[in-house]
Amino acid sequence: MKILLVEDDPEMAEALRTALSRHDFVLAAVADLAMAREAIAVERYDVVLIDRQLPDGDGSTLLAEIRQTGNPPRSIIISAMGSTKDRIAGLNGGADDYLPKPFEVDELVARLNAVARRTPEAKADIITTGNIRYDRVTRDLYVNGIRQELARRELLIIESLLKNLGRTVLRSSLEESVYSFDDEIQSNSLEANMSRLRRKLTDAGADIVIRNIRGVGYFLHEQK
Repeated sequence: MKILLVEDDPEMAEALRTALSRHDFVLAAVADLAMAREAIAVERYDVVLIDRQLPDGDGSTLLAEIRQTGNPPRSIIISAMGSTKDRIAGLNGGADDYLPKPFEVDELVARLNAVARRTPEAKADIITTGNIRYDRVTRDLYVNGIRQELARRELLIIESLLKNLGRTVLRSSLEESVYSFDDEIQSNSLEANMSRLRRKLTDAGADIVIRNIRGVGYFLHEQK
């Protein structure tokens, strides 16, 4: 899941980035509404996490703009403005959820998963092919019923490929799924993660193949 965090407190932004990365989320952080608009204009996000009290205005004003676009991301307001009146105003203004500060990371993770499952394109929580089973809720990958230990970016790659089973996933789309826009991406970074993922799948006896379409992207299919 790719998340845009709009939060002007740098310490909180960094704390959330660290905490959510442990749950295999890709998070990009910006500090105000102007930067958020620029980020949304150039990149697709699954969920926008937004504070209301930002340097250039109320974060909830951005939500009305987002909802006017085609296939808008889901949104959760995170704010110290936590009264019933504030929460009602935020939800009526277009937010899918409202989480008052302070909050526990585990609750935020649960709410992120919940709003993501409401998307029109949301699919079954379990994806299977061959002897592979992937749980999209727990983000666990199993080969022949055995849970595999994968690094975060390896897991994000296999999730993106499984969600597009049998279809070519553009390299640019894979990079968007795996890296946030403020990550420094080396030219061979995706290939290095892909190589490690393939090796782990082969060692585990997975009967799937990840093929490279040179200059285009990758696709995954069951081995015949």
